[in-house]
Amino acid sequence: MFGISFSELLLVGLVALLVLGPERLPGAARTAGLWIGRLKRSFNAIKMEVEREIGADDIRRQLHNEHILQMEQEAKRILNPLAPAQPPASTETPATPAAESAPTQPSATPSSEPSPPPRAP
Repeated sequence: MFGISFSELLLVGLVALLVLGPERLPGAARTAGLWIGRLKRSFNAIKMEVEREIGADDIRRQLHNEHILQMEQEAKRILNPLAPAQPPASTETPATPAAESAPTQPSATPSSEPSPPPRAP
């Protein structure tokens, strides 16, 4: 990660052995390991918190955009009441053009899809 080679680690270990001595070196290594573990856990916790906040912001932004789209469709419906009502946007696939141009009168040949019921005046 930082580009530390084995020879550099060996040099640091020898300096630590000379400075601390053989009696205190194991305790110092244990303490250093504990502090490094705490730092790693702290950084991971911060990273997870940031990722969770970013995900929450994305969801919040998506809900806001859907709300604006719904308000826009409602405004269009109010401003133009003579236009046919458009169904709200959904996740379903739109109908095929052939199904939209199908006649309202029942045909002599049976079809795989039932025709829509006639509208009452």
